[in-house]
Amino acid sequence: MFARIFKPSKTAMQSGKAKTQDWVLEFEPASARTPDPLMGWISAADTRTQVRLSFDTKEQAMAYAETHGIPFRLIEPETPPKIIKAYADNFASNRRQSWTH
Repeated sequence: MFARIFKPSKTAMQSGKAKTQDWVLEFEPASARTPDPLMGWISAADTRTQVRLSFDTKEQAMAYAETHGIPFRLIEPETPPKIIKAYADNFASNRRQSWTH
């Protein structure tokens, strides 16, 4: 069973970056999820998909996987370009577009 080591992205619902500093080790599902015949809820026979381990650094997560014999795939985070904005730029005389309501 493979594991993924990655840094989670920020949530789209808020502008903060909480819970994005740690590295996460998650197991990939070994089998497809199936609906329960009685209730209709989606379930899986594999309980490893419920495990989610957090580490401070990428090296700690990789060392944990290697010592426990877990094959893993490392997903490096993509850093977005830093766009410096100021409120005064809305009223600058050299704007590329006209400012309207």
